[in-house]
Amino acid sequence: MSKEEETKAERAWTALTAVHWATRSAGSMGKTGNQGEGATELEAPMPTFCWEEIQKHNLHTDKWLVIDRKVYNITKWSRRHSGSQRVIGHYAGEDAMDAFLAFHRNLDFVCRFMKPLLIGELATEEPSQDRGKNFQITEDFWALRKTAEDMNLFKSNQFFLLHLAHIISMESIGWFTVFYFGNSWIPTIITAFLLATSQAQAGWLQHDYGHLSVYKKSMWNHIVHKFIIGHLKGASANWWKHRHFSTMPNVFHKDPDVNMLHVFVLGEWHPIGYNKKTLKYLP
Repeated sequence: MSKEEETKAERAWTALTAVHWATRSAGSMGKTGNQGEGATELEAPMPTFCWEEIQKHNLHTDKWLVIDRKVYNITKWSRRHSGSQRVIGHYAGEDAMDAFLAFHRNLDFVCRFMKPLLIGELATEEPSQDRGKNFQITEDFWALRKTAEDMNLFKSNQFFLLHLAHIISMESIGWFTVFYFGNSWIPTIITAFLLATSQAQAGWLQHDYGHLSVYKKSMWNHIVHKFIIGHLKGASANWWKHRHFSTMPNVFHKDPDVNMLHVFVLGEWHPIGYNKKTLKYLP
């Protein structure tokens, strides 16, 4: 990527994050910055790090990540992370800004836990995104997200409540049909059609609640999610979150859905790594 394209991507990153952080930064300065005209003590300069150093701290026992160009050591605190240790651990040694904004609606509350973890910031010559990412793809994603936000696509409405109501209605009608008309061929086919339709739609509805993306309070998302997937689908909410919620899509070792080992392997290094791992079982 040319220098001009990297500069363009940097400007896009700054424009996207400025809205989320300007208010918080101003509030923080009002509380912890200049305490008055007579203040004489100056804060010590913050240590700076390069991406090469940060990317070394991506181990289970040593985790750093970057948010808004600030470097945080989450090694010990990750065990207390309410979104699970596995989720936050996926971003060790990487920039976690996009994930941070996506998973945390109440930034003021979350930032209370971040200050003790702060150990430094990116060096001024370092890009905001870690070097393993494609700036053009990232810039396109930011532009798409900004468009979606402007269209209010991330704001929930009564659709979800009506969707749940019509799923429960189809389930009730299906079981009542069998109860009232018996299990002959016609009632059975009608019931099968109703239940298959409601089950398919319930699967997609629990997906939105499972991502905590409907209500502002996570508690209500958890409650409705467990009702839909547990009582309507007959599956485990914890299993679904483990397999789907706490992943980085299409990244080997971080996305169980693409872990197709024992069936087939893809890519340039994945087959080699798997072969070395299973070498002791081969002739």
